[in-house]
Amino acid sequence: MYRTMMSGKIHRARVTEANLNYVGSITIDEDILDAVGMYANEKVQIVNNNNGARFETYIIKGKRGSGVMCVNGAAARLVQEGDVIIVISYMMVSNELALNHTPKVAIMNEQNEIIDMIHHEPEATIMS
Repeated sequence: MYRTMMSGKIHRARVTEANLNYVGSITIDEDILDAVGMYANEKVQIVNNNNGARFETYIIKGKRGSGVMCVNGAAARLVQEGDVIIVISYMMVSNELALNHTPKVAIMNEQNEIIDMIHHEPEATIMS
């Protein structure tokens, strides 16, 4: 049996651009992708903290060190530049491995720089 587990998370990133005229996806700084173990073309869930929108798309690698977090295509209607978002990737893990699975979670600042890396989410903790 397998379980779907969070594998990586980019917590409280800022949308740098919303480009309606692009084919679709989210463009993310490649340095951030490396830190959380996400890949180009991987399916991710996006949660918009500003308006509650939740949607799925796929990743396009963005320029290293740019801090880019650009939501493209139709999904651009669900965000605005400056919105705070959470990007979550998932993986299938066997029951045996799920018990000790630890995701990579990047805590971001207002400039989309990683300020902390954690491997669990503490209960009832507010992270702003």
